[in-house]
Amino acid sequence: MKLRQLPPRAATGAFVLHSGLQKWKGDEATAEMMHGMACGAYPVFRKLTAQQFLRLLSCGEIATGSLLLAPFVPAAVAGAFLTGFSGALLGLYARTPGMHEPGSPWPTQNGIALAKDSWMFGVGLGLLADDFTSCGCGRRCRCHG
Repeated sequence: MKLRQLPPRAATGAFVLHSGLQKWKGDEATAEMMHGMACGAYPVFRKLTAQQFLRLLSCGEIATGSLLLAPFVPAAVAGAFLTGFSGALLGLYARTPGMHEPGSPWPTQNGIALAKDSWMFGVGLGLLADDFTSCGCGRRCRCHG
C-alpha cells in the first residue's frame, strides 16, 4: 500500500467494516426494512429471507472493509471491491422513490443516508486510478514526471 492511499483506505475501511459488524447483529426489524428497500431496487433479493439478506449484506461489508484495511491487498483489488459495493448502493439510491428530488440527482432529506455513499464510490475509483497509473517504483520517475 502506498502511503498516500492509507488515509482513504483506513477511514473508508473502518467505516464499512464497522457497518458490516453492526448488521451481523441486526434484529428482525432491521432485516425486514433493509430487505424491503433492496427488493424494491433489486428484485433478485426477493429469493432470500430478510435475515439471509442482512447476513449477505453484512458479509459483503465485512469483506470490503477488511480488504481496504489490509495493507497487503493491492489498491486495484480493494478499489474494485469498494467501487462495486458502493455502486450497488448508489443504484439503490437511484431506484428508490423519494430518495432524490424528481429529475435531479440531489437527495431529499430521506435520501441523504444513501447519497453519502457517493464518497465511497469516489474513493474506490481513486484507488483504481492510482493503482493503474503508477509504475510501482514508489518515487518520482520518468514514467510519471
